[in-house]
Amino acid sequence: LFPQGQLLAKSWTSLFGGQSGAALRGPIYSFNGRNVLTDPLWPQRLAWHGSTPRGGHARRWDCQGWRSSGAAEGMATALGEGRLLAGHRHNCSTP
Repeated sequence: LFPQGQLLAKSWTSLFGGQSGAALRGPIYSFNGRNVLTDPLWPQRLAWHGSTPRGGHARRWDCQGWRSSGAAEGMATALGEGRLLAGHRHNCSTP
């Protein structure tokens, strides 16, 4: 049984509207029910998004067309930071 009704953010705008300091609230579960913030299966705990802090497309940093032999980078945010679109460049090969 999975918890329901937990508040992730106060509003859509606070989560994606360019407020890189918007705090995520509550756990985030994978499709198989694991809490990605605490489960050892998720060592990096990254949210890959390829976006700028204001929600636009970060064209050079979206891992589009990435191949395993490449050294491309994409924008991702560490979920523990609590700032969904803050983003930092990470190698697209990062699991």
